[in-house]
Amino acid sequence: MYASMAGANSAKTPVVALRGVGKTFANGVVALESLDLNVREGEFVTLLGPSGCGKSTALRIVAGLSEPSRGVVEWPGDAGPRKLGFVFQEPTLMPWADVAANVRLPLKLQGLSEAQSRERVALALDSVGLTSFSGAYPRELSGGMKMRVSIARALVTEPKLLLMDEPFAALDEITRFKLNNDLLALWSALGKTVIFVTHSVFESVYLSQRIVVMTSRPGRVFKELAVDAPFPRDESFRTSADYAGFCRRASEALAGAMSAGGAA
Repeated sequence: MYASMAGANSAKTPVVALRGVGKTFANGVVALESLDLNVREGEFVTLLGPSGCGKSTALRIVAGLSEPSRGVVEWPGDAGPRKLGFVFQEPTLMPWADVAANVRLPLKLQGLSEAQSRERVALALDSVGLTSFSGAYPRELSGGMKMRVSIARALVTEPKLLLMDEPFAALDEITRFKLNNDLLALWSALGKTVIFVTHSVFESVYLSQRIVVMTSRPGRVFKELAVDAPFPRDESFRTSADYAGFCRRASEALAGAMSAGGAA
């Protein structure tokens, strides 16, 4: 079942597609140029590239938080911008509110009452293993737990597409590995489509079905790599020859992309 996911996804209509997308900022910096990308239902896709290559900019354009200067973003199905969740690099939690209130925030902004939101908040917290911390405050949580709250907040609106912008970059390696495992379990259980941004070759290989390697600025697709190792993945995959081989190929593609791009 798991081994066939990538092949099954490749035949599906894209949830979102970027066609010739470019982004030039007001200061003249060209962040993206001629970026083409298809992301299909149920897929776990990672954007891999050096810092400053436009990965986060591309994610923000998909989210509707930034407008492309050129090109278009297409939503062929019904998973438009209102049916996505965004997990930022920092948890950005409200320090004066408890965990449940932080998770409830998107529903509150939609006009739902606390009573109307209660079940969905409980389900979101349960999905990230934080049910017993619903009354805790951000100052009482570890960095990994804060990021779990951020993920729960993104999930509470029941999105079809989950955008994740280097969410684990600031965490220690042990916590990062644990959250990578938890994220894959969550993805498998919920069937969400995920676009994940990272500059870590190792993280991209461990998580992804497909890695989109981007050039240095201005960012564009240099190469796409299929990671056809079966799911579920665990520590035995991290220490396997297959994993090492995928990492080597991703590293080689990244080196080529950095050479092919413009100024870093």
